[in-house]
Amino acid sequence: MIALTLLWRFGLLSLMAVGGANVLLPELQRLVVEQGWMGASQFAELFALAQAAPGPNVLVVSLIGWHVAGVVGALVSMLGMCLPSSVLSFYVSRWWAEHHGSELTRLLARALLPLTVGLVGASACLLLQAANRDAAGWALSAAVALIAWRLNWNPLWLLLLGALVGGLGWL
Repeated sequence: MIALTLLWRFGLLSLMAVGGANVLLPELQRLVVEQGWMGASQFAELFALAQAAPGPNVLVVSLIGWHVAGVVGALVSMLGMCLPSSVLSFYVSRWWAEHHGSELTRLLARALLPLTVGLVGASACLLLQAANRDAAGWALSAAVALIAWRLNWNPLWLLLLGALVGGLGWL
């Protein structure tokens, strides 16, 4: 029964993934917390683990499925997240190619841009709230964002630096 729930819920969510899986993070977190599958901080940890792994951002869905229902949960979660949106993308891309350059496609592109930016921003806020429990965490997040923005550093260097500093905390 839980496998069907995962398939159905992630299938519906996949149809809202305008701009990629990361735009679904606030809704994914709300879903897993309301269902009692995990807490907000555990969700943030699974998301961080999925981001550290090579591959697409949608890997977080398989980790949620694995946590909830093991291997079967991981498989049906990925199927639910990937199949409906892939079918929709196929048909939309065919339509888009036929109408490329029309006023309607230009209007849709202009409308989807702020929607996607807003959804990604909401995802960032959600992750910040889940990861930062005190003023020091917020200050560190702000410092890392400022360094990444102003110095144009590759985020992987910042992750490595954070891992080193965190490792020193264990000494």
